Amino acid sequence: MLLQHFFVEKIAHSSYIIVGSHNCAVVDPRRDTDVYLEWAGSRGFEITHVLETHLHADFVSGHLDLAEETGARIYAPRTGNCRFEHEPVAEGDVFEIDDLQFRVLDTAGHTPEHVSYVVVDRARGTEPVGVFCGDTLFVGDVGRPDLFPGRAEELAGKLFDNLHSKLLKLPDFCEVWPAHGAGSLCGRAMGSKWRSTIGYERLYNSALQTQDRGEFVKSLTTEMPSTPDHFARCSDINRNGPRLVRELPEVRPMSASEFRRAEDTGDYLVLDIRPYDAFGGQHVPDSRHIDFGGNFATFAGWVIPPENRILLVATNREQAEQAVVWLRRVGLDRTTGFLDGGMFSWAKAGLPTRHLPQLSAKEVYEMTAGAKHMVILDVRSPTEFQSGHIDGAVNIPAPDLRNRYEELDSEADTVITCSTGHRSTLAASILLQHGFARLHNMAGGMTGYSAAGHAPDCPVCFIPHGPQFLGWNVGQSVKAELLKGGA
Repeated sequence: MLLQHFFVEKIAHSSYIIVGSHNCAVVDPRRDTDVYLEWAGSRGFEITHVLETHLHADFVSGHLDLAEETGARIYAPRTGNCRFEHEPVAEGDVFEIDDLQFRVLDTAGHTPEHVSYVVVDRARGTEPVGVFCGDTLFVGDVGRPDLFPGRAEELAGKLFDNLHSKLLKLPDFCEVWPAHGAGSLCGRAMGSKWRSTIGYERLYNSALQTQDRGEFVKSLTTEMPSTPDHFARCSDINRNGPRLVRELPEVRPMSASEFRRAEDTGDYLVLDIRPYDAFGGQHVPDSRHIDFGGNFATFAGWVIPPENRILLVATNREQAEQAVVWLRRVGLDRTTGFLDGGMFSWAKAGLPTRHLPQLSAKEVYEMTAGAKHMVILDVRSPTEFQSGHIDGAVNIPAPDLRNRYEELDSEADTVITCSTGHRSTLAASILLQHGFARLHNMAGGMTGYSAAGHAPDCPVCFIPHGPQFLGWNVGQSVKAELLKGGA
């Protein structure tokens, strides 16, 4: 048996190739499938199976692309009611790839149709060597059960039952191969390792320490992180079968005048993906900003309507083409063009621009200490905000401003902050579209504000590889333990 791990940063997605003697399966594939084809092809292996543990909510899967390219058979949960040609599997089903045996367990909880694949390497023995558990069990965490309105408690109960009566019945030495790691919103506080063992998780996974079913359900149905918009779309896209990538439009360069004409039709959304300070310097009026250097795909899936055709303003062609790959990963398939020559060409064409002033941490501190009244808008998650914020700040998470902008005074001087400056500029671009004219971005965000000595260190940022996306307070407790030990 040979196992190869593939990881997509930012959405923190893990997929795998598992090889028998000559044939192999791809488990929970990402949409851009060249990595699997190249890896298997260069080693002389044939991809014969594609295994889906569940209908992924946070990304669009590449199962149909792989099946077309290789002729592989797709295996997916029977209760998922998938509308493409596949082999439906459920509890008790067994299939083989060379010397590898796969046993199917129903492990609903994160989603209603979830399965896990227990692997036995019969070339070495009869005990399970590992389990592809999708989003049921993570390193240090379990899958969130609240993605389906009105069903959170039901699914949390099923998750508890399936964890304790099925997965935790596997041998302690059985390896755990989950579909996500730290940074994913499919759990709350998962670790950054990509694999573990049943025994280690039994001992140290905090979610598994709760033996009372009622307490477990309560813990997983309260204070969960917000759910991005695309989570409600991607499951259905994966169930129906995504469009093949080869059928999607190629992004093409557009002159400033052509770009402007397309924008004027009203059918397009202009998405600026340059660094936030570049957006601040000048940008196309009414454009939405999502910094490509931040958690680009998650926030794009969150705030970009899928029906919009997208025009990109990027630093260069390479960045635009990379952005298209990320957008497709979250089901945004209608990117048609990018501004050739960037904002330089736009300015040379004499076209109008807007600006977003950038303030340093020192400037913000001096302004808040002065007599001049201003609004401090903190657009981090509530848990990040609670861990430390500027006195008097108003907390509205950036994506929520699409609907909550009316809670703010559009005529007030407003300084927007997040953890670094990425989300705050997204927030500013939303407010600018709603007529806010006196906005300022705090460059460096609360990270810079803390570094300048105006606030305590951010507990989330203390462990940069940890489960920090949207701010779970595990960082503070770990920091305290390290300091207590003299680290």
